[in-house]
Amino acid sequence: MNRLEKGFTLIELLIVVAILGILTAVAYPSYNNYVLESRRADAYTAIMKVQLAQENWRVSSSSYSNSASDIGVHLTSEEGWYKLKIEDASATNYTVTAKAVTGKVQANDTGCTSIVMTVTASGEAKTPAACW
Repeated sequence: MNRLEKGFTLIELLIVVAILGILTAVAYPSYNNYVLESRRADAYTAIMKVQLAQENWRVSSSSYSNSASDIGVHLTSEEGWYKLKIEDASATNYTVTAKAVTGKVQANDTGCTSIVMTVTASGEAKTPAACW
């Protein structure tokens, strides 16, 4: 009596597991890079809030401010991935730096752990350019 067996052999299952492993090994680093890049939006938002607050402050003052409390902003980004620093404030310029918090995943964003915007009388400079 010939009986037809249904199911998968061990070899077939091992081949499927191997294929899934290869796909995961290729996709996971790309996913991590995508997540790191998307979290940079937290830094952009925080920097833009500082820029808006600086312009509001400058309307009634003779210069920009180095103090976050003067302009009413927090030195931690909304999502908590970045710490902000305001420096070199004068009558015509200031610099805002968003630095990835040490010990958090965003600190692994190679080349973009520090995102800087410098505002001058002639415009703004954003560095590193690849991170914007």
